[in-house]
This record gives sequence, C-alpha cells and structure tokens, in this order.
Amino acid sequence: MWNLNNKKVVVTGGTKGIGKATVMEFLSLGAEVVFTARNANNVKSFEKELQNQGYKAFGVISDVSEKDGINAIFSEVKNRWDNLDILVNNAGINIRKSALDYLDEELSKIISINMTAPFHLSKKLYPFLKQSKNASIINVASVAATLDVGTGSPYAMSKAGLVMQTKNLATEWAKDNIRVNAVSPWFTKTPLTENLLEIEERITPILKHTPLNRVANASEMAHVIAFLAMEKSSYITGQNIQADGGISSTAI
Repeated sequence: MWNLNNKKVVVTGGTKGIGKATVMEFLSLGAEVVFTARNANNVKSFEKELQNQGYKAFGVISDVSEKDGINAIFSEVKNRWDNLDILVNNAGINIRKSALDYLDEELSKIISINMTAPFHLSKKLYPFLKQSKNASIINVASVAATLDVGTGSPYAMSKAGLVMQTKNLATEWAKDNIRVNAVSPWFTKTPLTENLLEIEERITPILKHTPLNRVANASEMAHVIAFLAMEKSSYITGQNIQADGGISSTAI
C-alpha cells in the first residue's frame, strides 16, 4: 500500500520548489491533486502540462493570505469532491533582513502566509477532511522553527508557530480521524533559496555544519510529505519531522 490511489489532495504553493515536487509525487502515486499559486500564468501552464500527461490535476489561482484566496480553494474542493483526504500547507515566503530593518507590512505578510493562512485553510476545509474518515494535514515548516539559521526573525517565528499549530490541531482533531504533522526542511534547492545558495560565504558554512554535507533536493522533501499522507504512517500525528541532513543533531 505504498500508494495514494484515488486520494483527494490539496497542495498550496504548488507550482515551484517543494510544492511542485509534492504535486508530482502525489500524482505519481495515484492521487488527484488541486494545487494553488498566486501567479495565474504559472498555475495555468502547470495545469496544462500535467493534464497533457494524463494526470488528474487542477490549478487554483489563490493568495492564501487573503480571504478570497481561501474561499477559492474551498469552492474548488466543494465543486469537485465530496471529501478531502490530504491537505499540504506548503505556501510560504521569506524576506531576509536584520530585525531592526523589517517594516510592519513585511512582518505581517510573512506571518500571514506562513502561519495564519494554514490555520484558516485547515479550518475552512475541516468539514471535507472530517468526511474523509482518514485524513492527513501536512504543514511545511522549517529547521528555522527550532534553530537560529540566519533566515530572519519573522520567518523563524512564523515557522515555530506553525509547528505548535500542528501539535495543537493534531490533538484537537484526532477524534475526527484527522492526523496533523509537520515537515521541517533544512536548506533545499528551490526558487526561494537559489540566489542564497549561490553565495560562496553562505553555502560554505551551510555545508560545513550539515552532516550529510549537501543541501536537499525538493523531491526529498516530497517523499517525506507523501509518507505522512499514507496509511503507512497511520500512528504518527502531532510530529515535526526534521528532514534536515542531520543539522538538528549537531551543535553549530
């Protein structure tokens, strides 16, 4: 049963990086996927590409930090399915600055997309998840939730909050057969990090302090997310899986 045949899935931030890899992973395992992103061209082109390959994949143009964006996802799920088996809250942003340099609107934006949006979307889709009888929510957090890795305070705060959101909802919704877990990646090759990873003075210490001596590929995060969505992980809930190349086991 290492598959997700006929499972109904929503993946936010699904056209790039870890989100895109997760969409591809779920589809390859037999699921139907609704994916979201803010950029209309990216959504439409990725949807066309996937459907041309015969996949059941459907794009939604959505900014999850906005009420209308949440409602757009809800409407797509309601119109397409009777229940929802898996929700992957992956959409996220970062603005790297020193603490004193953040504008109020930058702080609000990071917190809203990374932490508040997953809460609102999970709540909104709760009736469909409950109807599944065996649902799973996976929140994409970060090693920055537990270690100072130089990503900026607002990002770290938002991801730490997402981890605690995971634990609380896992406890509250266990009675409804909804499991809730988080995955915390270390530095991963994505459009969000590619510029940073090209800077020699940044990549050198990252590799030095990572026991596996490399950054991750987005597909490696998608593998962990898919496992947490499967019935093979049926006794795992409320956990934060640190897929981090060993960095959390070291003293930086």
